[in-house]
Amino acid sequence: MKELPLYKESVTQSFEVYEKKFKALADEKRLHILYELCQRGTTCVCDLTGILNLPQSKLSYHLKILLDANLIIKETRGTWSYYTIHAEEMNGLLSEQLCCIFRQM
Repeated sequence: MKELPLYKESVTQSFEVYEKKFKALADEKRLHILYELCQRGTTCVCDLTGILNLPQSKLSYHLKILLDANLIIKETRGTWSYYTIHAEEMNGLLSEQLCCIFRQM
C-alpha cells in the first residue's frame, strides 16, 4: 500500500512538535518549574525566582523554552508575568494521539 505524501508530512510535523516539547522537558530546572506550577497553580515570576533559587535571567531563559514548547501559559498583569501549566498540552504528551504515531498494526 502506497503512503500518501500528505500523511507523511503530517507525521513529520508531529515529530518536530513533540521533539520541541520533549527537549523542553529534558532539563531538571524546567521539570522543577513545571512541578512548582503544578503544585501552586498560576504563579508570579517574582515568586518563582525565590522558590527555585534562580536568578531572573536564568529563570527567564527556562520559561522561554517552556513557552516556546507550549507547555506553559504566560499572562501579564501590570508589570508582572504570571505562569501556569498548559494542561491540554501536558496531558497530550502521553495521550492516545502520541501513542498512535508508534502503534504497530
